[in-house]
Amino acid sequence: MHWITSFLRRPPIGWWDLADILVVSIFMYEVLKLIRGTRAVQMALGGCLLVGLFYGSRWGHLETMNWLVRNMIGYVVFAVIVLFQSDIRRALAHFGRAPFFRYLADSSAAEDTIEELVVVASRLSSERIGAIIAIERQIGLRNYIEGGIRLDAVLSYDLLQSIFLPTSPLHDGAVIVQEERVAAAACFLPLTVNPRLSKGLGSRHRAAIGLTEENDSVAIVVSEETGSVSIVVDGQLERGLDSDGLRTRLRSLLLQRHEKSPKPEVQYT
Repeated sequence: MHWITSFLRRPPIGWWDLADILVVSIFMYEVLKLIRGTRAVQMALGGCLLVGLFYGSRWGHLETMNWLVRNMIGYVVFAVIVLFQSDIRRALAHFGRAPFFRYLADSSAAEDTIEELVVVASRLSSERIGAIIAIERQIGLRNYIEGGIRLDAVLSYDLLQSIFLPTSPLHDGAVIVQEERVAAAACFLPLTVNPRLSKGLGSRHRAAIGLTEENDSVAIVVSEETGSVSIVVDGQLERGLDSDGLRTRLRSLLLQRHEKSPKPEVQYT
């Protein structure tokens, strides 16, 4: 009962204590969200196992096990740094792109991204090369990124053009754009099961509709048969966009995320 008495005698919690708890909670949440669905999860479970063995050996007076775990910890830290250096860089870059820092930056990067997307869509349309580009917004697309070929490259017209060339090994599947960068290519998206859609729609349009039905991403689709450029938002398909129309829609969706734009009627034919 002594520990209960000592706990009750602790000083009252102040505003700074609550702020400290809030900051730590947010940090832990972001870390867990960052490693979710990656190989770092297994590493975290292994770390929890080592911690459990350390305290369990102390509680059970297992001196040999305790000595072994204590001497392993230093080597494990170096092993983590070496094996997961790319994941650590991505994590630091993720925290550097947090919403707080986005407000401090101007929208020139987003404008450049939109212009690159418009140019490549127009070029692919004129050559009738099929393509699908998914743009991540608030809801992450990590599970689809992990299923494709990771690139993490600067978004440019030349890169997207080369990806969707019929001779390219990456032209099948979708390109996913994340934070103004090409996160992955050759990503396979879920097809919609909406029975009201026209049977004339191909797999690219159905994949774009299926993806945007599940999250708030934006998808650009270029038809291989007709060269028509479409944009898909919230499972709704807008077809036959020219360069100016595509640019206007992308600006309204990517530069004004906090404003609710009217949803156009879905086209089923």
